[in-house]
Amino acid sequence: MGLSLPPVAAPLAAYVPAIRVGDQVWTSGQLPLINGTLHAAGKVGAEVDIEQATEAARVAALNAIAAAASLAGGIDAIRRVVKATVFVASSPGFTGQPGVADGASSLLADVFGDQGNHVRSAVGVAVLPIDAPVELELVVEV
Repeated sequence: MGLSLPPVAAPLAAYVPAIRVGDQVWTSGQLPLINGTLHAAGKVGAEVDIEQATEAARVAALNAIAAAASLAGGIDAIRRVVKATVFVASSPGFTGQPGVADGASSLLADVFGDQGNHVRSAVGVAVLPIDAPVELELVVEV
């Protein structure tokens, strides 16, 4: 697929990128950062179009995989994806959050195959940290 795991993104405040609880790893919200820079900025349906937002969701998912893998003992130690929660900074009237979240879900399926099938929430919000268009939390089984 031509993908490689990025370094785990440094937290923007007082939290850790991921935590392991038993046979699960839970990630903090991951932003669509590439080398410390947002992939896109602004609200989806205004400054950010659906294609940019969908790609941003993919980037956030890759960052979440990196955070989870860092505590799981590597990506091969992740047995399955359990849940993804995708927050979408939405302009008023924008209702396409599930389509944006599909960017993340598709990447998880591409990386993990059938074990990438997961439950999901796609939530529209007014604003996200540093004006990110999406933020993603992930729960995986290890």
